Formats: sequence, C-alpha cells, structure tokens
Amino acid sequence: MRKARILKLIGGWYTIEDLTTKAIYDAKASGKLRYMRLEEDSAFLEQVTKRVKKEIQIKQVPPKVGDIVSYDDSDINKPIQEIFPRKNELKRPDIANVDQALLLFSTIEPHFNFNLLDQFLVLIEKADIKPLIIVTKKDLVSLQELTKLKNKLSYYQKIGYQLYYVNSKEKSGFDDLKKVFTNKVTVLAGQTGVGKSTLINALMPELNIETQAISRALGRGKHTTRHTELYHYYGGYVADTPGFSKLDFNIFNKEELKQYFIEFEKYNHLCQFKNKCNHVYEPNCNVKNNPEILLSRRENYQKFFKEIESQKERY
Repeated sequence: MRKARILKLIGGWYTIEDLTTKAIYDAKASGKLRYMRLEEDSAFLEQVTKRVKKEIQIKQVPPKVGDIVSYDDSDINKPIQEIFPRKNELKRPDIANVDQALLLFSTIEPHFNFNLLDQFLVLIEKADIKPLIIVTKKDLVSLQELTKLKNKLSYYQKIGYQLYYVNSKEKSGFDDLKKVFTNKVTVLAGQTGVGKSTLINALMPELNIETQAISRALGRGKHTTRHTELYHYYGGYVADTPGFSKLDFNIFNKEELKQYFIEFEKYNHLCQFKNKCNHVYEPNCNVKNNPEILLSRRENYQKFFKEIESQKERY
C-alpha cells in the first residue's frame, strides 16, 4: 500500500498523486469504503443535529479532492483502500485538508456583497481554515468607488484578515499574492462570476481554464468550473472550484455563531452577561451597539443569528 493525495474526481474516477514518487494515476474507490463503521470519535462523523454526543454509524464515506489516501499499487485500477483522517473539510466547495481559502469578491459584475463575505468568513472560520480576502476587477470601477470600498474593507484588515487587490488582465498585485501559495493547499471560493477561473488563468496561463462573460440579464456568471481540482502552483496546491451564490450554515446552536465573528471576543468582558452574552437581545451589550465594530458586521451577525434561531430544531 502507498499513500497519495486526491487531485481530481470526475465520473467516479479519481486522479491521485503518490506522495513519495509524485507519479499520477487514475484510481477507483474500493467497495469497502461504501459502508464504514464509524465510532463516535471518528474524524468522519459530523454533527447533523443538536445532539452533543455523536452516535456510532454505518456510513458511506466517499473520498474527496484533497484527501490523503492509501492505494493498492499492485492493482491496475489502483483502488483506494483507506482515507486518512481529515484535518478539515468543506461541503461547497467539496474538498478536504485545506490550509487556506482565498475568498474572491469582485468590485462589480457581480457587485461586492458584504453579507456574502461575512457568510463565507463564518463558514471558513468554522472549518478551521485560514481565510484571505481577494478583491478582483478593481480596474472596472472608478477611483472614487474603489476608494470607498477600500475604506470599508480596511476594517477587515484591522481585525486580522489578509486582503489583496488584483487585476488579472494587467497581472497587478500578483507578486505579493504568489507568496501565499507556498507549502499550502489553497482553495479559491466565491460567487459565480467574480473571476476565479480568470485568476487561475492569470496565475497559470498554461491551463487555459474555460471562462465565460457575466450574464448582464441575471447579474451573475455562468458556471464555467464543473468540478473541483487541485493544481500545482508555486510550491503548493491551488483548487479551482464550482461557483455558487448562497451558503447554508451548518450551525445548530445559535450560541456558537459569535465565535466566528473574531473581533467580538475582545468586547465580551464589557457586556453585562460577559461570555454568555449572545449580542442580540441582551441589555447593556457592548457588541451590538459598539461603534468600533463595523455596522454591517453587527447587522449581518444579528441576521445570521436569527436565521439559525428560526431553524426547526433537529434532535
């Protein structure tokens, strides 16, 4: 048995890369992965209800892009025998063992969406992945509009997020951006049409990934990336992923949400209810009315909190 990383999945066939030899093979998943007995401490169990304790399950665990696996190199189909425990995983995009996520947002076509940015940040923080914010199409707006956007986004830099502005056509902003890929598995994620494939092409023009223009009638792009795939780049891996415009919170306890708004923690001790404050209904809350916290962040937090609160509880 040898170890490999899954680079691509199409039509039931996996493209794997041997961790030692770097040889590339097409592989099939072994039938024994279809039904695995997962103990309550298994890394492959996920919380799907408000129950605190995970239950033993017989579950199908399909390998996904980014997985580290063992495979039988003596078999012509190189069947995947085992999936090693994942340090993290995402559902949309469907990928595992990610070090960082480049969250792409365009200045226009589609317009920058701070609500969607905060949704992405919650998702990535929950998955224990480092998020970086990438702003594309900066050449398509006026200097005044760009300055206004930069002023608001400076708040995200202040609370600790890395922020990059790039122009794929002129390849400006790329020298600093390239450095973040070294020794990292990086996923590119963002709303359809923000320029993920265009950015990949600018970084690796030899790939010539398909791109399509934005649909002006719908205000969003057409799906040009149909599967998730890892590419070698600058000493690491970068993933191109299908675009999407809506995220679903896999959060069952509304009290959990505040930990993913990373700047809230510094103000908890000033709230009347300290760390037990949810920053929504409580009086004397030093978060919900704090002018030091960006207004849209406070509004989005309360909106997300109430969305989780209104979900029908599953036990």
